[in-house]
Amino acid sequence: MFDRLQKSFLTVETGEAWQPVRLTYELLHSERTIAALESLGCIRKGAAPLTWNWYWQGECDDLHFDSIPSYQRNGSHPVRLATLKQQTDVLHIHLNSFKRACMAVPFFHRLLGSEGARIRHADFVNRICAVDERLPHGFSELFSEAELEAMLYQRIEEYQRMRELCEHAVTAEEALDYMVAYAAAEEKKRLPYAERYVFLLEDQIDPDVIFLGFYIYLRGREMVAVRRWLGETGYTLREAVEESVESIFGAMGIDLID
Repeated sequence: MFDRLQKSFLTVETGEAWQPVRLTYELLHSERTIAALESLGCIRKGAAPLTWNWYWQGECDDLHFDSIPSYQRNGSHPVRLATLKQQTDVLHIHLNSFKRACMAVPFFHRLLGSEGARIRHADFVNRICAVDERLPHGFSELFSEAELEAMLYQRIEEYQRMRELCEHAVTAEEALDYMVAYAAAEEKKRLPYAERYVFLLEDQIDPDVIFLGFYIYLRGREMVAVRRWLGETGYTLREAVEESVESIFGAMGIDLID
């Protein structure tokens, strides 16, 4: 453990931990989507066909990365935030940090809307890496579609079982006991190497609320990865989520009890 505490973990140019994320969009109108992308100053065509790069400039110039306050941008060589690739009726956005993914989702939602493309899910890696660690070659090596889908369905089944237990509980106290026991069991589980987060964008729900939920979800997992790397092996996801929520709503001056 001591050796690890002396070893730095890999970060990206803007200071966040290197934790790859792949956003997947369903293309409803590919021509409209491509036209929207190529109309932006922050998007440039890639070297390969049907690929683009997203840069920290132009329309996203005001994005704020607080990981390195002293970071100096070079206008002639802007930071590449993501790569985009179209595959038939799907658009993938590949990013190298959770912070970039949380910024990309609302940005591209405003750009593409729900008529050109709709976000379906985000695949992400839960761990951080040492600076001298061998990294996977490309995103295809990072994620297994079969494993991610199997894990997602397992989660859904667990949720359905818990819901049925609560619905058939004789008293509210009994239902609460089920939920407390479930939360305690979840807290002890080791986070999987990679996970899938599914977006459920519905007309009656404010998209900003959904994007905030995504941020809290990823932020909690990032905190667990970093704090455990630093030696806090008992640090839990529940603690991370509580800290994230308190940080967000406390900064807004919102009393969650009210």
